[in-house]
Amino acid sequence: MCDQPSIGFLFSHKFIWLKNMEEKETSTSLKKRTVIFAIPKFGASLLLGIVGFALLKLYSDGYGIDETKVTYVISLGYIAIAISQSFFGWLSDATYISKIGRRKPYIFVLTPVMFISFICLFLPTLFLKNPSENTLYTWLLVFNILFEISYAVTTPYQAWMAEQFSVKERPKVSQIQNMASHIGNGIMIIFTMVVIPNFAIEVAADPTSLPLTYMLSIIFFGGFFFILFYLAAFTMPTEKPPESKPNLLRNLKLILTNKNFMLVQLMQGLASLGWITITTIMLKYVTNVLGFTGLINLVVSGCLLVGILLALYIWRKLIQKVGKKRSILGVFLFAAIVATTSVVGLIEMPDIVRYIFGFAFMLGIAGSLGGWFLFPAIYYADLAEDDQISTGELKAGIFVGFPSIILNLFQALGTFILGQLYRIFPIITIGSFVAGTALTFNMAEVLWGPMVMIFMLISYFYTKFLIKLDFDWEKKR
Repeated sequence: MCDQPSIGFLFSHKFIWLKNMEEKETSTSLKKRTVIFAIPKFGASLLLGIVGFALLKLYSDGYGIDETKVTYVISLGYIAIAISQSFFGWLSDATYISKIGRRKPYIFVLTPVMFISFICLFLPTLFLKNPSENTLYTWLLVFNILFEISYAVTTPYQAWMAEQFSVKERPKVSQIQNMASHIGNGIMIIFTMVVIPNFAIEVAADPTSLPLTYMLSIIFFGGFFFILFYLAAFTMPTEKPPESKPNLLRNLKLILTNKNFMLVQLMQGLASLGWITITTIMLKYVTNVLGFTGLINLVVSGCLLVGILLALYIWRKLIQKVGKKRSILGVFLFAAIVATTSVVGLIEMPDIVRYIFGFAFMLGIAGSLGGWFLFPAIYYADLAEDDQISTGELKAGIFVGFPSIILNLFQALGTFILGQLYRIFPIITIGSFVAGTALTFNMAEVLWGPMVMIFMLISYFYTKFLIKLDFDWEKKR
């Protein structure tokens, strides 16, 4: 006869079973929180990408507003976001409202403003009947600034990661965030490369034109962004009150005295003169200079998307092999070489040759952008950890928000310079080998490439001699 199990044996097994169930439940809860927190990056990347890639094309080629005037508005938007991101990140560190905490108040307030301003930016004739050029320009100015100010919702949201997840959990959250961001960018690329050019042509012919598919797409994109951020705000737990109120002025002073951090800010600003020029004018270059339309644009957008995804992998592998600094120097050199070839658009060539060049050029641009997109999240995380090692303090909000000041001011400058190119250079016509067709565009839409090359070379030498991106403590870990 077998012995009956003892009470102690049964109790120990019940304890182990309960513990395993608790760990499983905790793991499931963590996965759920991770996904809910990470996926708003999809909506934010989608909306910001559409604004960055499409605004110049839509309002100049579509609604007929002078390119220089549109770039002025875009520049003012970057100044607005420079102020708002740093301000709301800084302020959210010191805010704590009972039951909703530090970061949720800003998500609740700024999310609907961004949603509404996005709708108004891309559907002006839904609200305006037969608007004049001045009315449209004022509309663009007001709602672009509102959009950029409210985009600061991403600063308290991103700073929230430090309070919602442990150090061990953050890499997984960041990974899912990046996946969501890339999916958003992918949809954005296809939409801006395929839908926006066709809509701009329709609007140029009939300013009151508002195709149902286009209108529903814009509303859906904005609504999806709104839902994702509000879902996170309502379902994520409210963080505990801080043990002591942060000294915001002291934290700001510590940031300003971190020499390497400030040098990196300037590096990012210098490089952004080139990157913002590329993203702002790329759609006009593809459609106006290369003459791509319809199905060709769809193929090009696919090349750009796949190229960026491959570039993210390639540059990540290169970082592991040669380090961050040597890799980012490679990005700058590669971007300088690729951008310079934009002048090929001045050459009359058979359409098949133009298509081949266009695909190769876009793959080169994708390789450059993919490399650049990879770096900020990496070196800011490293710089924040390096700062925490030396100061012993976590300054999540200000570390996320402060870089936007220099970055967006330089982006405003880059867009302003692009606008001046439109003022300086004439409109030209390049013949085509297909009878009866020609391409007409402003020379600024070709000569932006050599200008970007200059910005990239400046960034290269500045980074090579002044910046530290690889740290001793990384090797120890």
